[in-house]
Amino acid sequence: MNTTPMGFRLHIAILGRRNVGKSTLINAITNQQIAIVSEVAGTTTDPVFKTMELLPLGPVVLIDTAGLDDNGELGALRKEKTYEVMDKTDFAIIVLDAEDGITAFEKELAAEIKKREIPSIGVINKCDLISVTTDLVHEYEDTLGIPVTKVSSKTGYGIEELKGFIADHAVYDDTQLNILRDFISPNDTVLLITHIDCAAPKGRIILPQQQTIRDVIEAGATAIVTQEKILVQTLEKLKEPPKLVVTDSLVSNIVEPLINAKIPFTSFSILIGRQKGNLEEYIKGLKRIIKLQAGSRILIAETCTHYRQERDLAKVQIPQYVQDLTGKEMSFDWTSGTYFPRDLSKYDGVIHCGGCTINRQEMNSRIRIAKENNVPITNYGMLITCAQGIIERVLEPFPNIHSIYQSET
Repeated sequence: MNTTPMGFRLHIAILGRRNVGKSTLINAITNQQIAIVSEVAGTTTDPVFKTMELLPLGPVVLIDTAGLDDNGELGALRKEKTYEVMDKTDFAIIVLDAEDGITAFEKELAAEIKKREIPSIGVINKCDLISVTTDLVHEYEDTLGIPVTKVSSKTGYGIEELKGFIADHAVYDDTQLNILRDFISPNDTVLLITHIDCAAPKGRIILPQQQTIRDVIEAGATAIVTQEKILVQTLEKLKEPPKLVVTDSLVSNIVEPLINAKIPFTSFSILIGRQKGNLEEYIKGLKRIIKLQAGSRILIAETCTHYRQERDLAKVQIPQYVQDLTGKEMSFDWTSGTYFPRDLSKYDGVIHCGGCTINRQEMNSRIRIAKENNVPITNYGMLITCAQGIIERVLEPFPNIHSIYQSET
C-alpha cells in the first residue's frame, strides 16, 4: 500500500475558501502535521500532496489546496494551481466554515465540480465554535446538492466519522487498474518484449512494463519477459503460443514480423493509453496530425521527468517519426512532469506519452483541454506504430478501435 504508484491512488482534493480550515482538516485526517496551519488567511500557497492508506478505501492521495477566494496577481496564480488540482481529482471535499455558512464561492465551486463530474461531499468545519444542527446540515445538502457532514478539525470531533463518510461516497473504479486483464485468463502465457537502451533506468525496467507484469500476475497468468534480440530463441522454447504479445513501440516493427499473425499483438504504450486515456480520441487526433501542413507547431508532452539522452524519445525520435509520417518539417515544444498548458491555441497538435505516472482523471483532463481548444491529440504508441506501418496490426486486439481507425482512413 505504501509504495502504490501515485497514478493508481484515489486522488482526494480538499477545496474551499481561505481560512476555512482545509490544512487543519488534512492534518486531522492524517493525524500528522502535513500542512502548515496559521490564523493568517492564504497560508497555503502551493498544493500539498500526502500519500496514505485510508481504510476501507485503500491507497489514496490527499491534496491540500490554496483558497479559491485569494486576491491579487499572486492569488490568481494560486487559484490556477488549485484548478489544476481538479484536473487530477477523483473525489472532492468542499470545506465550509460553520460561522460563515455557504457563500457564493461554495456555490460556484460545487457547480464547477459537478461540471467536471467529480463525486464530492461537503464538510462543515469549526463546529467547536458554533452549534450545527442536523436540520442545518440538510439545508447545506439541499443548497449544494451534495452529501454534507460536520467536524471540528481542531478538537477532532467527527473526524473518524468523516473517514467513513468519505469511504461511503468515494467510488474508486477498479477497472482503471486493468491494463490487459480483460484479454487473458488464469494460466495463460503473455510474452512481453522489453527494449533496453541507454535511456532505460539502471537496475530496473520502466514503469509501464512493471505495471503490465503486475497485471498479468493479478490475472493468475504467466509473464515471460525477453528482449527483441533473443525473441526467436524465446519463441522456440515455448511449448504453446502465447495468448498475447506486448512490445515496446520502438521495436514493434522488428518484433511484428516474428509473431504469428494469429497471435494478438500490441504495444505497452497503446495498452497504457487505453487504460489512462482514450484510444478513440488518439486515433482521430492521429489522423488530423498526419494531415498538418509544413511549419505546424506541435506540443510533445510527457508526464515523467528524466535526463535527456542523446537519442531521447521526446526530443529526437518523436519529431523524426512525425517527419517520416508526414514528409513535412514541423516546429516542436516540450512539456514534462505535472505541467500541461490550458491554452493550446498556439498549437496545431499534441503528441502525448502513455501517462503511466498520472491517474486517469488527469490524463482525460488533458484530452478534454485539447478538445476544448480544438487541437488534435494522440499518443506515442499510435504515432510510432503508424510511422512504422503496423498500426492496424497493434490495434487488432481492440476491434472497436481498429474499426474506427479504418473508418477514419
